[in-house]
Amino acid sequence: MKLEVLKTDGSKTGRTVEISDEIFGIEPHEHVMWLAVKQYLANQRQGTHSSKEKSDVSGSTRKLIKQKGTGGARKGSIKAGLLRGGARVFGPKPRDYSFKVNAKEKELARRSALSQKAKENQIFVIEDMNLPTHRTKEAFALLKNLGMTARKTLVVVNDSTDNLKRATRNIAGITLTTAGGLNTYEVLKATNLLFAEGTIKAMGSK
Repeated sequence: MKLEVLKTDGSKTGRTVEISDEIFGIEPHEHVMWLAVKQYLANQRQGTHSSKEKSDVSGSTRKLIKQKGTGGARKGSIKAGLLRGGARVFGPKPRDYSFKVNAKEKELARRSALSQKAKENQIFVIEDMNLPTHRTKEAFALLKNLGMTARKTLVVVNDSTDNLKRATRNIAGITLTTAGGLNTYEVLKATNLLFAEGTIKAMGSK
């Protein structure tokens, strides 16, 4: 598959870059993409939630009313979950939500996500992503030239320079990552993927 290389002003350079069919041209595997996204979101959860069970609530342990003869329900403790101020029944406790996905499945999911974006013509290549300064205005102007300021865009480079990090961090909808740090969730979440020319060439050579 070939993609046109764009200049920083949004015009065409007249050159194309060949991208690897093994990474950008496979048939997307929906199940492993779902697994990878599920794992990523599960790993973001802190799992620090905690509620008070019956043994954690302070209160008397005396029996509130006699067992029989009242015509009402049995009440054995003021700490019961059915009563106001009582414990929470089966409430959350601290836990680890993470789970394992095999490395081969994660890699397949990443390639499936990239192939899905290529299939939908949502991958763009720019000749250079180096910025002379760290000013947000310069990064915004570059993205505006490409028509990507109003969309969620994932910018992929080989090495994120300090200027590029600082210039893009305050632009809403723009996420900066490296080729080695690409994950399925970020790829699928983005509307467009913007690759530096050298980055996408290096990925294709692997």
